[in-house]
Amino acid sequence: MNFDVIVIGSGFGGAITGCRLAEGGYKVLILERGRRWDKTTYPREPGDPWIWNQERPEKLNGWADLRVFPNMSIIQGAGVGGGSLIYANILAEAHKSVFQRGWPAEITYDELKPHYDRVGSFMNVQKIPVNQLNARTLLMKEAAEKIGHGDRFKLVDLAVSFDPALAFDPNNPPDPSQSRRFVNAQGVEQGTCVHIGACDVGCPVDAKNTLDLNYIPWAEKHGAQVRPLHFVTNIEPVTGGYKVSCDELKDGRRIARSETARVVIVAAGSLGSTELLMRCRDENRSLPNISQYLGRDWSSNGDFLTPAFYRDRDISPTKGITIAGAIDFLDGSQNGQVFWVEDGGIPDLLGFYLNGVSGAFPPGLRADFLIKFIQNSLKRRDAFKQLMPWFAQGVDGGDGRLSLKRPWWWPFGRRRLNLSWDVEKSKPVINEIIKMHKRLSEATNGRVVVPPTWTISKDLITPHPLGGCKMGASPENGVVNHLGEVFGHRNLYVADGAIVPVPLGVNPSRTIGALAERIAQNIKTEGR
Repeated sequence: MNFDVIVIGSGFGGAITGCRLAEGGYKVLILERGRRWDKTTYPREPGDPWIWNQERPEKLNGWADLRVFPNMSIIQGAGVGGGSLIYANILAEAHKSVFQRGWPAEITYDELKPHYDRVGSFMNVQKIPVNQLNARTLLMKEAAEKIGHGDRFKLVDLAVSFDPALAFDPNNPPDPSQSRRFVNAQGVEQGTCVHIGACDVGCPVDAKNTLDLNYIPWAEKHGAQVRPLHFVTNIEPVTGGYKVSCDELKDGRRIARSETARVVIVAAGSLGSTELLMRCRDENRSLPNISQYLGRDWSSNGDFLTPAFYRDRDISPTKGITIAGAIDFLDGSQNGQVFWVEDGGIPDLLGFYLNGVSGAFPPGLRADFLIKFIQNSLKRRDAFKQLMPWFAQGVDGGDGRLSLKRPWWWPFGRRRLNLSWDVEKSKPVINEIIKMHKRLSEATNGRVVVPPTWTISKDLITPHPLGGCKMGASPENGVVNHLGEVFGHRNLYVADGAIVPVPLGVNPSRTIGALAERIAQNIKTEGR
């Protein structure tokens, strides 16, 4: 074997298992389909590499992977660090009640708690300093109090580096020069947050504690290799382990490569891991023993966003950290529905673009003057000034099903990943979320506009796909066991959101990370 372990994907599952096994002396290779990004390469302008195309990754291997299925769209990160590149920094533990159904008996909140703590410590979770709360978070706190639920409002754990001494003025544009540089516990230089509002599109001051700033460099310090732009196509058993085939994406071409290892960990995300294992089982016939349960019990984690408009408030959701607080209804007190509400933010992509354009012209040119004029006009007339994006996650029906199908318009083409998702079982939690968004808005003199994509067509979008390779007690009700090992294929693991068997109702990253810590610990304990 060329390696002890090959990890496919570098999000919360792949980065953490790869790191812990490298730390334990294993020879580790991490294969990542996307690029290695940093603050000098984050996309900002319309012509930048924004788009990942799963069918033509050699041509389009940009920042975000957007899949559009009937009634459900899914957005994922593509790059070294996986979903941590585009998530809103929240590292929340799932509510204890979530573990009371649908999980293998071995997985409980108490079992995961030490692993939750380990993820939080390694990623340096913090709450936003109270002197740096923005208008959205303060509005949420006020709204919770006015509807009699002030005790349910809380500041959430964030994977962000803050400077408590920052003189934060929410009424003035953020100043990157105020970011304080420091070296983190893994020896990587970062900066402190100055509330630029770019959490989901790459923090320009490195304040966001993404996986490429902690777990991944720590893995590399312990000998792990990370290969970006390596798109895995097959896994097949060989004597002593597995052969992993992939295409290196280079200069618009695919170059076939392969490596071998005793242990393989699939961590390509809910869609990526499920699709890869389906192709191995059903097309390549290389992993024939994978459970027929593969693809079932997929969940959107109940994500929903409702915009509200205010006449008498300056909110400016493009300013400040993307999410800082939540109102917790995870106890099922709202007509039995489990969810929490968050203060969503949106990145100022137009502002980033104009800043980039203005710097492209030599001083004194009329075009530069025009750009500066537009920038100043936008500062005086913030297009989003009075918009509040109420966000939420909830426990949805969790009954989606992934499969491989050919497009109806091209019956001879290659089969593509398909999602069959029936909205009926998820309607109650979405409607309860909307009801609460309305209640919070009206209590603070706001007017909600429920998206017509829901009211008319019942379409949703999520950045938190879960399931497809769910944990179970046997192949009859799951794809992997409680340790993430694939039924029927020893030393083949799945360690990402695909194995989460039920919707969590909160941001899932920390739970995925805790499961990954537990899986890596077991591999080391058993000496696999």
